[in-house]
Amino acid sequence: MTATHPQPGPQAPARSLLARRNPTVKAAILLAASLATLGFLDPRPLLVLWALAVVAVLAAARLPVRTLVLGQVPFVVFGVGLVAINALSRPGTPVAPGAPVSVEGLTIGVALALRGLVIGVLTIGFLASTPPRDLMVSLVQHAHLSPRYAYSVLAGHRMLAAMPARWATIRAAHAVRAPLRRGRPRFGPADAGRAAFALLVTSIRSAERIALALESRGLGEGSRTVWRPVPIGRSDVVLVLVVAAAWAGAAMLGVRLR
Repeated sequence: MTATHPQPGPQAPARSLLARRNPTVKAAILLAASLATLGFLDPRPLLVLWALAVVAVLAAARLPVRTLVLGQVPFVVFGVGLVAINALSRPGTPVAPGAPVSVEGLTIGVALALRGLVIGVLTIGFLASTPPRDLMVSLVQHAHLSPRYAYSVLAGHRMLAAMPARWATIRAAHAVRAPLRRGRPRFGPADAGRAAFALLVTSIRSAERIALALESRGLGEGSRTVWRPVPIGRSDVVLVLVVAAAWAGAAMLGVRLR
């Protein structure tokens, strides 16, 4: 009789370097970096920071290039508006004789647009590498956020994540009873309104059940323990130092280019 050994199960995929960092530290870095960009009015150091941020997010967060490009589209559109408004409205030296665009306005507009792109890249990297549960637990642990607010926000996030599936279920149920138009179920404005109303009702009922569940568990009453805590380690300190060095280098570059 031979002994059999259980086969090892499939291993969980390794998380990216940025995903293993503490969410509170990453949120603090994002806030500090966003505020630090306010001190840059020269587009050149901001362009360097944007390039560094793109490379860092692609490498450390293992984010697909397509996802990053699509996430940057709203910031690019907003940046184009900033460039156009500042270039046409700010007085200064015209870029060409008789041109309505000033050099100063164009420079400031490009700098503001690049600020948005830098913050956008960092925000995309933060959201792509931070599970909502870890973020809320870390904020409760290290930022001393009240559990009443943290877990309420987490419950609301999960409700929003479940809405597309609920909408699909409601649409499928309505399509079964809907009259056919050219061989397909009719879906006009009135049908969309009824489906939206059904989604609203189910969401309100779900929110009520979640609120009762949180209240019955004494959320916010006294001290609470944390299951699967999210610690802060040496790697988080290294991340802070690397980002601070990058911003300091960009600041020195901006001073030298004046």
